[in-house]
Amino acid sequence: MTTPTPLLSVRGLTRDFGGIRAVDSFSFDVPEGSITGIIGPNGAGKTTVFNLITGVYRPTAGDILFKGEPIGGHRPDRIVRAGIARTFQNIRLFNRRSCLENVLTPLLQREKSNFFAALAGTPSARRTERSLREKAFDLLTSLGLDAFAPLQANTLPYGLQRKLEIARALATNPSLLLLDEPAAGMNPEETRSLARLIAEVREKFNVTILLIEHHMDLVMNICSPVIVINFGALLAEGTPDEVRANPDVVAAYLGKGRKGK
Repeated sequence: MTTPTPLLSVRGLTRDFGGIRAVDSFSFDVPEGSITGIIGPNGAGKTTVFNLITGVYRPTAGDILFKGEPIGGHRPDRIVRAGIARTFQNIRLFNRRSCLENVLTPLLQREKSNFFAALAGTPSARRTERSLREKAFDLLTSLGLDAFAPLQANTLPYGLQRKLEIARALATNPSLLLLDEPAAGMNPEETRSLARLIAEVREKFNVTILLIEHHMDLVMNICSPVIVINFGALLAEGTPDEVRANPDVVAAYLGKGRKGK
């Protein structure tokens, strides 16, 4: 049987910052339809990998293939248009705008209607805006945020701000959604709720998910495969049970290896 082509394939990815090698010949695949987890100790290079995939950094070496096409070194806006969206370790919302406006903004940016028609307020432009507002509200509803649509984003509790950031990322209509520590700062009940939400988002939006997370319960319950990075290099990969039983992974998390950047 032929193995399906991965949605995302990373080969030999390397990134140097001066004399420091933050990512070292790192290779992994993200199967289409999966919830793939990347774990590793603090400073292992996880967020750097996300920044390379999304065009924040250019690779020093290696290849990043999305749907079989090379995207390494492309601008972030081009990568978003290709179908990759992300959230951030530190929440990045338009704090003084409403929840609805936070989701509406990327929808408006994707809209290809005539700019001058929009300025002139033509009937066509008004219809388009109404349609996009309805779509933004539907996205909020899908994540249980419809009651908060008119509220300013920074007035929401932390856990709801995380959900809003996911809704805004989904507004770009991605095929691949990258979540950078989505459970950071959440209590156990919020983390369990988030795990259910991530699984629902995968099904409801037909999106593949790649996430970085330190909450092992979340990763081991919803992710497969699980990829372990340590000192910028691949340490292990496999099912949650395989990774959990790997002695090298246990040693890395118990701090038995050398300390890295």
